[in-house]
This record gives sequence, structure tokens and C-alpha cells, in this order.
Amino acid sequence: MAEVMNETKTTPETAGDDIIVVKDLKKYFPTATNFFGKALGYVKAVDGVSFTIKRGTTMGLVGESGCGKSTTGRTLLRLQDKTSGEVLFNGVDIFSLSKEELRKMRPRIQIVFQDPFSSLSPRLPIGEIIGEAVREHGIVPPEEYDDYISRIMKACGLQEYHKDRYPHEFSGGQRQRICIARALALNPEFIVCDEPVSALDVSIQAQIINLLRELQQEFGLTYLFISHDLSVVEHISDTVGVMYLGNMVEYAETDELFANPLHPYTKALFSAIPIPDPDAQMNRIILEGSIPSPANPPSGCKFHTRCSECMEMCKHCQPEYREINPGHFAACHLYNTPEMNAKFEAEAAKVAEDKKKAVSEGKQVEAVEKAK
Repeated sequence: MAEVMNETKTTPETAGDDIIVVKDLKKYFPTATNFFGKALGYVKAVDGVSFTIKRGTTMGLVGESGCGKSTTGRTLLRLQDKTSGEVLFNGVDIFSLSKEELRKMRPRIQIVFQDPFSSLSPRLPIGEIIGEAVREHGIVPPEEYDDYISRIMKACGLQEYHKDRYPHEFSGGQRQRICIARALALNPEFIVCDEPVSALDVSIQAQIINLLRELQQEFGLTYLFISHDLSVVEHISDTVGVMYLGNMVEYAETDELFANPLHPYTKALFSAIPIPDPDAQMNRIILEGSIPSPANPPSGCKFHTRCSECMEMCKHCQPEYREINPGHFAACHLYNTPEMNAKFEAEAAKVAEDKKKAVSEGKQVEAVEKAK
């Protein structure tokens, strides 16, 4: 089975280690437009995200609701247009492809959605749901179609007699297996798993996670695994990226990140992971306030409004996203070099002086108006 699935993947463009390279990806949604259709404001859902995913590995993407995780996953699959940036799949810029070229690439980049029930057509039997795109893209010859669908279903823990049943006849875990089988049937190389277990019971979550790992080993798949559950991410991921308000604030290998989190936001997230020991002391870091609006993010570091280690430069200067330790990236002023500190302090002082001057000029204008 694995040989059949992998036989089309030996192309010259797959020689590199990095299957996905994302460079400064941005996705803005207009909040309102004027009479001429020009945007008056934007929700900056993804605001300059960069990362790479090595072939055959899993990258976890974590963060609070509304931080841009799902938008990142959908944009890098070109399910929605980008605002700017690059997404390279096997060295090819996905957004530079024509419609016909993109259609040929589609089977190789797939997604498993969060809600298995709403992502399945209620009017089609399971065999047709899994096989519809297989037939459309000509993945296998017509005479092999039925056996191929049966093998895919078996690999995902489904029985052949399930082909004629409809989605409402299955449990949540079985429906997610159907979604995984639908993605796997197209012989993909890369799959975005958009919170695939968040709607399932804990015991079923473990089964789906184990299924994903088994399929990855058997078929050489690469995953972007989006989730809120840090314990699940630690279990399945090789690398982890942490997002906050549209930005990547930290990225490293899983063991390194969980052992040595650098960014204050990452530390706060990890402090909320439950410890299975009733006598253990929980050192929770409580974040004050709520997430600022992505339509009107704060200046400087977007996290400074909730950060207990906030400095003056954090309020005015956006930190550089850079490599702090080998393979460990973070965007935080706490890890600036002395030269960077001098630069940012001067910049923050200038911004503060400009604001003070603007306030002073405003008061003078107000005083003149009152005198009149």
C-alpha cells in the first residue's frame, strides 16, 4: 500500500529537506471600504510569519483563539489569497502558479478540518466522499478505483461496508477518520491538520493522534498540526511555533521549546498545562487583560499590554524575530544584544518625544481656540 501511495513522489523538485518554506506571510482582511471600494481598515490576521517545515516531520502551531493559526494554515494552502509574502512548496511559490498548475498540485497539499461533521457532505455516502476527488484527479485507473478506496479506508480504521453509509451514521471519531481518509486518498505529501481533535473526547483524541503518526510513518507525510492542546502538540510535533496576534513570537524544536521557553507569552502558555499530580505546586502565570484587537493592534511589541516584563522600548519598538539559541527563534526585547538595546532605546526615546511634542502642540491649538 505504501509503495502505491509513494510512487509518484520521486520528482527532482523534492530533493531538498524543507518541504514548506514560509517567508514573511501576511493576510489582512478589510474591515470597511469607502464608496470607491478602497479599504479603510484591516484585521491583520497574519502579520509577517516565517517558518520552515522539514520533509516527513510535524510542526505544531499553538496560540490563543484569534491569533491567526487557522488563517496561516489556509493561506499557505492557497485556500485564500495572501496580502504579501511567499509560500514555497518543494521550492515552488504556490501563489505564482496558474489555475491549471495549482489544480495539478492540489492533490499533494491537503487539509483536515476542525469539525468533521460540517466538512462532510450529508448527501453523499462515505465511499463517494473519499473517492470523488480521486476520480476527478485520476489518482488510479478506473478498474482499480474500488479496491483503492477500500485500502485507504482500511488504513484509516474504517470498514469496507461503511462505503454506503452517510456521515450522520458515524460517531465523531469515525467522521474524523473519514476526513483523514479523504485527504490521504489523494496521495498527498503535506497535510494541514486544523485542530483535528479539539471536537473529540479525550480517549478518541488519542486514537486519532496515533492514527496520524502511523500514517506519517507509513506514507512519509508532513504535517502542520494546529492545536490549542499543548500536551497533544508536545506528543506529536517535531518543532513548535507559538503565535500571538498574527505574529510568530517563538519557534524551536519541541524538546528545546518545552524545556527552555524564552518568550513571556510562551512561558504563560506552558504554565497553564495541567500536571497529573495533585500534590504538585502549580506556578501559574496569569495574563492580565484580554487580547488586543487585530484591527487595532498596540504599537511596539503586541504583547506588551499583557506582559509582566514590559520595558519602555517594548511600548514603541517592535522586537526583531531572530535566532537566540541554535535553532531557537524568538521575538522579544529581553534577548537584545547591547547594540540592539541602544538602537531601540534611541528609537523609543524619539517616539516618546514626538508624542509629547504632538500633545503640546494640540494643547496650544486648543488654548488658541478657547481664546477666540
